[in-house]
Amino acid sequence: MQTKCELPVQRCINGESIDDLSDAELLAILLGTGVKGRDVMECAFGLIQHFGGVSGIYHAGIREIAAINGMGIVKAVRVKAAMELGKRLIAPRNYDESIDSPRIVWECLVGDIACSRQEEFWVMILDSKNRLIKKSRVSIGTISEALVHPREVFRDAIREAASSIIIAHNHPSGVLKPSVNDIEITKRVAQAGAIVGIQLLDHVIVTDNDYLSLRETDETLFTQ
Repeated sequence: MQTKCELPVQRCINGESIDDLSDAELLAILLGTGVKGRDVMECAFGLIQHFGGVSGIYHAGIREIAAINGMGIVKAVRVKAAMELGKRLIAPRNYDESIDSPRIVWECLVGDIACSRQEEFWVMILDSKNRLIKKSRVSIGTISEALVHPREVFRDAIREAASSIIIAHNHPSGVLKPSVNDIEITKRVAQAGAIVGIQLLDHVIVTDNDYLSLRETDETLFTQ
């Protein structure tokens, strides 16, 4: 039995950047040891293969991971804790600056919806200085006008006496092109915002590593 993940650790000690390690090698460092008849790298490769990649591991439960040969509950908790730390790094829980660009919207939301296998529709509620009051998920599932009603979008914004909102949703496919539904929902929410006096600043489509602003794409969608 291999008692230490010596190879990837030693490479880093010898000066190689940790950025150069593969997903399996990073997992091996987290696991630390293998089991009888299966070294730590084999355990790491097996975990990735079983769940279809790091994204699958991210969505798996602790006990699902623990049940894989070579894992166990302690290693499973260790892996999930590392992923949670990464999520918190890219998505700070408190954001006090003005949200004035789609990039900042992406930074605020990517930790909540990164690697999600379903579309999620979120609303960001802002004060008069475009600072975040709160963010909330409106719906999960294929985005449609039936699922995303202005009543649900503006419910918390009205309660919080918001000055404006930004809506956002993810495309699990990774394709940033807005759909017909995306465009129609943008128009509908912008119209409702004009009625209740809460401006829709933008609708941002988010993927794991990129984003698209519908306002930057077509500002007429927001003109009432």
